[in-house]
Amino acid sequence: MKTSLIITTYNWKEALDLVFMSISRQSEFPDEILVADDGSREDTAALVAEWAARVPVPVRHIWQEDAGFRLARSRNRAIVAATGEYIIIIDGDMVLHQQFIADHKAAARTGYFIQGVRLLTGPTQAQRMLRQKIIDLGFFTGDVKRRRHLLRIPLLSWLIYQQVHSHQKAIRGSNQAFWKSDLVKVNGFDERMTGWGREDNEIAQRLYNAGVKRRNLKFAALTIHIHHNQRKPTGINPNDHFLQETIVNKSKWCKLGLNLHLESAEARYGELTE
Repeated sequence: MKTSLIITTYNWKEALDLVFMSISRQSEFPDEILVADDGSREDTAALVAEWAARVPVPVRHIWQEDAGFRLARSRNRAIVAATGEYIIIIDGDMVLHQQFIADHKAAARTGYFIQGVRLLTGPTQAQRMLRQKIIDLGFFTGDVKRRRHLLRIPLLSWLIYQQVHSHQKAIRGSNQAFWKSDLVKVNGFDERMTGWGREDNEIAQRLYNAGVKRRNLKFAALTIHIHHNQRKPTGINPNDHFLQETIVNKSKWCKLGLNLHLESAEARYGELTE
């Protein structure tokens, strides 16, 4: 099974550096790494190039112009460029346990996508990690939340994994994995959704509607989220409308998704896997 790791990022090279540090010590590497960049400055490109020379797998920087928060489009462009059958997506502020890729590969099952977990650092701990280049935290480390997500317990993970879900609770795009064929089936992320939030919930609902279920991966594939100020909007989120529309209409496909990028991706990367 060929695996592609997609990292989303925007103008935070210091956090991305820690992410690459954690990738460099994986027990199993992905077959390729794609940085889905929503318009970062040139210093991010320089960092990606530096790490591309240091890790043992191909690294591609999929950059798009900075025209506001366009996470869905950024992810779609990386997905169509990916050559792997299986796609793991993380945010560029997620530091990975050394068994992260191995755990995700072991959890891959046809007909399912995977929802992982994350430990949350507070501002003091996040600054310490960034300043001292720390990628491992102890269970009793201060200024963290959900410290249970520092515990890798294979047996307990396996028991929780047996449960199958098709609801909206606890969906977070910062640690997920999909078969590329399933993403193609629903046309990827809905690019009508700009600004913060709900793109992860919306694509999950279309996958459910298309017959793809969800398994939760806990006590395995562990990640540490580096604290930052939230970009969550106040008041009504306009993306809520698109999510509700998908739920009500039982939609399996979005009109503005991967299809917008297929032709250009074929020209640049060759024939796409479907």
